[in-house]
Amino acid sequence: MFRKLFNKEEDKTQDELRLEQSLQKTRSSLFGRIGSLFQENEITDELWDELEESLIMADVGVETTTELVAQTRERVEDEGIKSTRDAYTVLKQEMVRLLKAEEPLRIEEQRILTVVLVVGVNGSGKTTTIGKLAHRYKNRGKKVVLAAGDTFRAAAIEQLQVWGERAGVEVIAQAPGSDPAAVLFDAMRASQESRHADILIADTAGRLQNKVNLMQELEKMRRVAGRQVHRAPHEILLVLDASTGQNAILQAKGFKETAGVTGIVLTKLDGTSKGGAVLSIKKQLGVPVRFIGTGEKLEDLAEFDPVAFVEGLLGD
Repeated sequence: MFRKLFNKEEDKTQDELRLEQSLQKTRSSLFGRIGSLFQENEITDELWDELEESLIMADVGVETTTELVAQTRERVEDEGIKSTRDAYTVLKQEMVRLLKAEEPLRIEEQRILTVVLVVGVNGSGKTTTIGKLAHRYKNRGKKVVLAAGDTFRAAAIEQLQVWGERAGVEVIAQAPGSDPAAVLFDAMRASQESRHADILIADTAGRLQNKVNLMQELEKMRRVAGRQVHRAPHEILLVLDASTGQNAILQAKGFKETAGVTGIVLTKLDGTSKGGAVLSIKKQLGVPVRFIGTGEKLEDLAEFDPVAFVEGLLGD
């Protein structure tokens, strides 16, 4: 379950290097203390108490911390582990187990057209993320088209067009105020009939103020997608700002209820020390983290790897 931790810089993939670099602030702050706890010679009650305190302070959350420490301690006792170094390995294994996705990412599966809806509040980095996703899959040889489904704000359409231009992909848009489902329908039809696209990534409204209207809007987009393409949308990705820490969970709960989120993209991780919230997000929502935003450039998006994340979080 837990492959050997990285020993050499040259053994790491670009995604793993970006992920490790983006976690520098988190690792050098509160998480840096955790490794030192396991440098003691004995496994004591005080060790577990201090570990629990450190994880809570590192924004992991009380509920997730309590379960993580309890499961780690239970394994250590059941397996007769006496070495603190081995106990530290068990902690890492339990973190990986918690973060592991049960279902694979479906974006690159073979089908006529893959449809991805991207949701999230304004300011979370949603539009930037769409541009990065487009760039990522275009570089993998896929024909990508974007749909400007956040028609509530003219600025959202313009921003998506800017990112589409940077990524070198076409953006299908209508006038501000248009029906988002109609934009999606036109984009799907164009993607199939004239653009011969592999992947369509659609922006959606970035507001939660009126949950009822948002729910109706997103549900209509999902129905339209499903009628046009079998089992679409194939992924519904929620973009969350990592710097909001535990507050991101409240946003995520709202969008999970309204949008049926299948995966999370965590942005701005490189600018915050609150990376521990990733563990809490996965535990409380049961939704896997799929990508991590690691900077401002087009290529600064890493596919989430639980082993690489835990290694980046805790180090050796």
